Amino acid sequence: MADPRGFLKYDRAVPARRPVDLRIQDWNEVYNEFPTEALQQQAARCMDCGIPFCSSGCPLGNLVPDWNDLIYRNSWRAAIDRLHATNNFPEFTGRLCPAPCEASCVLGINNDAVTIKRIEVEIIDRAWDEGWVVPVPPALATGKTVAIVGSGPAGLAAAQQLTRAGHRVTVFERDDRAGGLLRYGIPNFKMEKRFLDRRLSQLEAEGTEFRLNTEIGVDIAADRLTADFDAVVLAGGAAQWRDLPIPGRHLNGIHQAMEYLPMANRVQQGDIQEPEISAAGKRVVIIGGGDTGADCLGTAHRQGAASVHQFEILPRPPDERAAATPWPTWPLQHRVSSAHEEGGDREFAISTVRFVDDGNGNVAGLDTHRVEQAVRDGGVVFDQVDGTDEHFAADLVFLAMGFTGPEKSLMLDQFGVSLTDRGNVARDDRWATNVAGVFVAGDMGRGQSLIVWAIAEGRAAAAAVDAYLMGSTDLPAPVMPADQPLR
Repeated sequence: MADPRGFLKYDRAVPARRPVDLRIQDWNEVYNEFPTEALQQQAARCMDCGIPFCSSGCPLGNLVPDWNDLIYRNSWRAAIDRLHATNNFPEFTGRLCPAPCEASCVLGINNDAVTIKRIEVEIIDRAWDEGWVVPVPPALATGKTVAIVGSGPAGLAAAQQLTRAGHRVTVFERDDRAGGLLRYGIPNFKMEKRFLDRRLSQLEAEGTEFRLNTEIGVDIAADRLTADFDAVVLAGGAAQWRDLPIPGRHLNGIHQAMEYLPMANRVQQGDIQEPEISAAGKRVVIIGGGDTGADCLGTAHRQGAASVHQFEILPRPPDERAAATPWPTWPLQHRVSSAHEEGGDREFAISTVRFVDDGNGNVAGLDTHRVEQAVRDGGVVFDQVDGTDEHFAADLVFLAMGFTGPEKSLMLDQFGVSLTDRGNVARDDRWATNVAGVFVAGDMGRGQSLIVWAIAEGRAAAAAVDAYLMGSTDLPAPVMPADQPLR
């Protein structure tokens, strides 16, 4: 296994981020290049642990020790083959996944985990540079047709797998470009869209067809889809955003994160000159301390916000793994993203009571108080801390509090699929809904989750669809039940 003593000889290292004062002047990715020798040293840290918990910690079951060993031995071509064996889009996960594999790394029990995520992205970037990533068209056509609704990571993974199995696959996307949240939710500084575009070109060259600006249930009725295709995969994501219905919510200047982020991406695509919603020169408050909130934070920095506060209702996590989340579980601990490095103030254990009017129908600030988390009557509650009332001035407020499930749309009504008590599309252990021939993958059935889960579910659903159409399947799929709980 690589260098048997590598974990004793080398410390964990990751690429340096570009200086803050430089990177906030552009929308390019934030990391500097990482020398090959340094990367091979990081791969050498992968120890002979016996049981690779990193692979089980990854929803895709990535063969992490295999490609770490191959990189250490300078076998890059073999490494990308091992990586692609379980992951259709490692350049996406390597940039966007929070890396549950690293949280499960055995070395992480009493040391810094192997830099799995960085090694993954370096392998795939090298593979593209060398010309090793090429279209893989099917050897035979089955004559079967599959419609996939949604072109996010789950839909794209299912599409690629089913196309390569020989089925004629059509992906329907209501936006003007394919990619879902990868396109319009993720800022360029986290993943430049050229990485997405080259994958879409590969899928098209393999035979996948994309129909854009097409909303199922509006432009095409659901029954038309079930009549025209042998199987349908619903992969529309969990796009129903969580709102904050408190006094003053109606004021101008209060926006959902997904009303704001797509505009910044459209500027980078060249669609528009200036976004309708801009943080330039404004006092910004972001309500929500997760990844979407950090995306708003980095975007506001690049637009020249005067100040930014980011609110989180939960208490500040500890700097090290909390005792309540021992290895190999996903650790509760304080994390600092590249956007947090760039500025802004983070406020923990804070709750917004009302939005304040400037007298002309515009937001002028927020009234807040601090809270203490408690468990009562079987649930988590947040009790107000007396004497902590505070006002924050704001010209612009973004709500980044996550998503509650798939949008309640004409499409779901027309298909007649059953929903869970959480509002997700219900499915069995074969990824099938209650409607014959209609399957579901990704956040639409799972609820808001990680990109690595979306790709894993897309692959698993594709294998289920192939078996439904052909009686059996040779498509590989992650071994996981459809109702496996969120990490």
